Amino acid sequence: MRVYVPLTLPGLAEVHQAGELGGDPLRGYAVTPGLREWYVSDDLEELEYAALGRAAEASLRLLAEDAAAPRKRVVVAFDVAEQAAAPVPGSDGPALGQVALSGPVRLAAAAAVHVDADDAVADVAAAAEAVGAADAGDDAARPALDGAEDHELLWFGVQEIPGLLA
Repeated sequence: MRVYVPLTLPGLAEVHQAGELGGDPLRGYAVTPGLREWYVSDDLEELEYAALGRAAEASLRLLAEDAAAPRKRVVVAFDVAEQAAAPVPGSDGPALGQVALSGPVRLAAAAAVHVDADDAVADVAAAAEAVGAADAGDDAARPALDGAEDHELLWFGVQEIPGLLA
């Protein structure tokens, strides 16, 4: 099962130094029954892309909490055993597709790191400012989130993390 874990660049630096992601519990996003029902597709690639999008939006929430973090969304993709990731009960709304991992995950096991390009920074900054209001139901804040979603996250290998952090 592919699990997408939202981070920020400072969070990625911490993970890179520690060599693993952990948490109590470690939360990520994956293709869950709820996500399948919401997205209404049987195409696994489309569903995984939707899970990546949910994680990218969760990264915005992390950016909203850390004003000093560079305004780039970060998502690390891991392949884990099905039994290692359980859907979070009641995970609808912003938490749709959220899973809890049963333990830490070694960074070396990551399939990819997804990060915004430099041209997304202004839109991501605006979205990080608006995400709280959007979560509270403010429809006027939603266009800012859509502006960030217009930017595709770039794909990087784990070996490229030092360059992303430089």
